[in-house]
Amino acid sequence: MKKIIKAGTVVTAADTYQADILIEDEKVTKIGANLHDSEAEIIDAKGMYVFPGGVDPHTHMEMPFGGTVSRDDFETGTIAAAYGGTTTLIDFCLTDKGKPLSHAIQKWHKKSADKAVVDYSFHLMISEINDAVLNELPTVIEQEGITSFKVFMAYKNVFQADDETLFRTLITAREHGALVMVHAENGDVVDYLTKKALAAGHTEPIYHALTRPPEAEGEATGRAAKLTALADAQLYVVHVTCKEAVEQIADARRKGFRVWGETCPQYLVLDQSYMEKPDFEGAKYVWSPPLREKPHQEALWNALKSGDLQTIGSDQCSFDFNGQKDLGKDDFTKIPNGGPFVEDRFSVLFSEGVKKGRISLNQFVNLVSTQSAKLFGLFPKKGTIAPGSDADIVIFDPNAERTISAKTHHMAVDYSALEGMKVTGEPVAVLSRGNYVIRDKQFVGKPGDGQYLKRKQFSMNHKAESQTVKM
Repeated sequence: MKKIIKAGTVVTAADTYQADILIEDEKVTKIGANLHDSEAEIIDAKGMYVFPGGVDPHTHMEMPFGGTVSRDDFETGTIAAAYGGTTTLIDFCLTDKGKPLSHAIQKWHKKSADKAVVDYSFHLMISEINDAVLNELPTVIEQEGITSFKVFMAYKNVFQADDETLFRTLITAREHGALVMVHAENGDVVDYLTKKALAAGHTEPIYHALTRPPEAEGEATGRAAKLTALADAQLYVVHVTCKEAVEQIADARRKGFRVWGETCPQYLVLDQSYMEKPDFEGAKYVWSPPLREKPHQEALWNALKSGDLQTIGSDQCSFDFNGQKDLGKDDFTKIPNGGPFVEDRFSVLFSEGVKKGRISLNQFVNLVSTQSAKLFGLFPKKGTIAPGSDADIVIFDPNAERTISAKTHHMAVDYSALEGMKVTGEPVAVLSRGNYVIRDKQFVGKPGDGQYLKRKQFSMNHKAESQTVKM
């Protein structure tokens, strides 16, 4: 059915204006004043912002880790994402050494088929580089439309790859138009510090942070950036947490290297002190890289404003406090790493960023939607509101107030890391390809309606210069 969104304030990464939007056949077909179509359903957006649907570039649904599996699958996770204004997510597909890449990809297709309520795609982990992997990558890119590969520089003896693997992945990505992503922490240093802490009898959750210092993240970020320059390739640093890493990314971009950085809402509003909560409550805040001391928050906000960081991912990886996080009751290394954020990414950035004057409305849209769509081969199908784009649209009440709580969230996990946080701004309706997923703040979508997205190859025309957007 045709729809016309009327009288809302349309906000994209570039513009803010009042207009009506005509939707038909899952696409935006016209934008203008006083649009009329007798066959169209009218959606009154007066007093509302009309945003492009969020693109979350970083999720882990139903992911195995530490002897357990993250609680949210592609059904509960995408429902929560939709409630939060996200209409596209890109999940990480984990590979197994010695097995074909296609084996892992098919496993992730089985996890997601007939479950997702919004559109989705996959990144692919690269844990080894050999002839078999190199021969399979062109097929992965061309047939599966997976054009981003992740290399872990941390989690020694689990995920960590060596520098040769990273370097050869960068070269291969350059040759085939893919974007390399890194989890940037010096895994060897973290491993040494962790063993030292345990030997001294330090088992509490806070030692997860103390054994993963910001210097280890900064060093790995700088090393990855330099290898990227040497390979003349392109790099995306996930979940940046600290000043040390921001400085390395900013320096690389000033030199013209094709390097981009992502941070997450948790690093903008939470700090290391949460990991010191008594009665093992600190385990709720264990993820990697860890939370930092509070001054790092200002560095991250400044980097978002200046353009030294370009995207916001949720790093959704939810584990129950009871029955999962408590696996590490006597050993912080056994606490499953991850937290629940896919539902609140959009609102936290709006409330703490736009409402508090840290970023502009247009920067907000760029951070939660447009830049990720561009970097990961989805733009202009996703990430904007324009004729021909998918009608992924969020009708957003900028003045609604709510308190984040596990009692009211829609993720499958038994706690909220943001429990009690008051935010301003909330999605009222969310459309995925022109169809309601959320209507009047209620879920009306259907599992299986979300489509798998094959993505375009990375464009070498992307530039890395930082630009400060005028407020």
